[in-house]
Amino acid sequence: MRLVGKRFASGVTALEGIDLDIHRGEFLSLLGPSGCGKSTLLRIIAGLSEPSAGIRRLSFATHRASQIPAGRIGFVFQDPTLMPWSTVAENVLLAFRLSGRVGSAERERVAAELASVGLAGFERAYPRQLSGGMRMRVSIARALVTDPDLLLLDEPFAALDEITRMALNDDLLRLWDNRRPTVVFVTHSVFESVYLSTRIAMMTSRPGRIIAELPVDLLQPRQRALRTSPAYAALCASVSEQLVTAMQAI
Repeated sequence: MRLVGKRFASGVTALEGIDLDIHRGEFLSLLGPSGCGKSTLLRIIAGLSEPSAGIRRLSFATHRASQIPAGRIGFVFQDPTLMPWSTVAENVLLAFRLSGRVGSAERERVAAELASVGLAGFERAYPRQLSGGMRMRVSIARALVTDPDLLLLDEPFAALDEITRMALNDDLLRLWDNRRPTVVFVTHSVFESVYLSTRIAMMTSRPGRIIAELPVDLLQPRQRALRTSPAYAALCASVSEQLVTAMQAI
């Protein structure tokens, strides 16, 4: 992605001069203040929105992200966006139904994916019967069921309580460690970005630009005890300082 910009019809410039490489198998967080264009950038990466300027070309392995089939990209939105009239299993099966593949193998894959996110036994439940954290688990299962090369998450845990959020952070890391898709994760939480990521792309206030790319050199796999370690605290403090700088950048 080179010199990407996004200007809306309203005249608002959301992004300007974005240069970003995404590497296969990494966990990249887009960190920045609210309204800086993180979600807009994620939608451009997904191909759901076209840039107004620049080149959307994300290279990893043998092909460009722009050439990855739609079925190889998973997207988790801020809201779980579940169909209230369908069961949990049917919501996850939607990923296959859209591609015209619904058989016993796909249903078995749905059951296995729900088990992987801790929802075995809830296949016949409806979204209204689930907690907010459980609904988000369904959304993650739906994004992962097709085994995507690229997994995009747009502040999926922002509306959850702190205990549920930390538990889902751990679950997401476990799933990533087991499968190693390429992950791009949007957040405005310093603590979450440091805990989850292998790299952080720091964005300025609108119009959003990437002002720094920060490696997160903490032990893998991440353990809960990391949250109380001196290394984690020091890195969070450093990232916080750089976020303040990014917010003040012109």
